[in-house]
Amino acid sequence: MSSLHSKIVAVIPAKEESKRIPHKNIIQVAGKPLIYYTIRVAKQSELIEEIYISTDSKKIAYIGKEEGVKAPFLRPKEISQDNSTDLEWVKHFLEYIKPFTPEYIVHLRPTTPIRKAEVIDKAIQTILKNPEATALRSVHKVSESPYKMFYIHKGYLKGLFPDYPVKEYYNLPNQAFPQVYKPNGYVDIIKVNTVLNTNTLHGEKILAFETEPVVEIDTWE
Repeated sequence: MSSLHSKIVAVIPAKEESKRIPHKNIIQVAGKPLIYYTIRVAKQSELIEEIYISTDSKKIAYIGKEEGVKAPFLRPKEISQDNSTDLEWVKHFLEYIKPFTPEYIVHLRPTTPIRKAEVIDKAIQTILKNPEATALRSVHKVSESPYKMFYIHKGYLKGLFPDYPVKEYYNLPNQAFPQVYKPNGYVDIIKVNTVLNTNTLHGEKILAFETEPVVEIDTWE
């Protein structure tokens, strides 16, 4: 489908540098660069109409083009740092592709390589059926509640929720607290109007899309 009419586009953000694993997005995994697996599943989707890579690396852009996806620009280095935000590259992408403006950006991180195209399509269908949602994020259940976790202040453990109405609430059983969910990078869907109208990435009505637990590549192990 022509990009001038595409409603749903995938964007794979892949910066060149990474602290823990140098050039993480293109390290070889089973004979292919890590980003290959995200490109492959995006191409298998029946609902994604265009696939782009947002990168500051000529090498990553070349790999993307070789795999048949669009890499029409290089992202500025100043928004490709360790402390750069997703909102920055999204706004850069939207500015670059003007006058074309898609309705949805399917955000697929290369660091979550194990996915199924049918799950991505189910997420897309979910947000299409919920027009009041400002975004969608994939999550999975977390076994240990953050209500039972601590931070360290001057050598002493401090609970994360000092205003909780029960003393030593962190010693209560897990069942005393609400089930919590961890964003896992399987598939996030950004509603472009949310970005343009609120200058936020996800807005206030983030649709929950529960998946099985998935691996995120953050360390060599």
